[in-house]
Amino acid sequence: MDIEKTLQVTKRVNGGKGASGRLRTEGLVPGVFYTASGENIMVQAPTLPLEKMYEAMGRTSVFNLEIDDNGSKSTHPVLIWQIQYHPYKRRFLHVDYYGVDLDKEIKVDVPVEVVGTAKGVKVGGIIETYHETIRLSSKPLNMPKKLVVDVTNLDLNETINVADLKLPENVTAVYDQNFAVVSVIVPSKDDAPVAGEGAPEAAAAASE
Repeated sequence: MDIEKTLQVTKRVNGGKGASGRLRTEGLVPGVFYTASGENIMVQAPTLPLEKMYEAMGRTSVFNLEIDDNGSKSTHPVLIWQIQYHPYKRRFLHVDYYGVDLDKEIKVDVPVEVVGTAKGVKVGGIIETYHETIRLSSKPLNMPKKLVVDVTNLDLNETINVADLKLPENVTAVYDQNFAVVSVIVPSKDDAPVAGEGAPEAAAAASE
């Protein structure tokens, strides 16, 4: 399997808040590339290509990081590892890239997407999702972007545990205890609608 996408970045020399702030005003996002061998390389990426790469790959899919060091270029397979955002604008302030060895397994927290309408919901139950991500282990190129959990056949008081998940080939879930991922539960009294709630017009009409 080949890596199809590449993000071109430039090696940077100056660190610190002042230098990082100047980069941002120029439309660049400072970051650090942590190599698979443990080296740290400061880099800067153009904002728009970086945002598009993150939208396409998230934090679970490998892409190539091409680093330009004064005209000398090197390419490395990476994941986006950590992102710092602006406190109130949806804008990247800093990004950490994690270098991977394509022949060694890694552990990544993969987003869970629940799909389908459960049997139990159709008879009055409520879907309860306990985990938004599941930690998976695989070689980097086998790691799924998301984990789809189909609850169509889930009835009242039934649960899908982590051990029940249908995972892609060569991918395993990392856990010590067989925890619940999603359940269909019976609504409690607190979940029941209050009489007359949601129908003020009908209640007003009845009182006339």
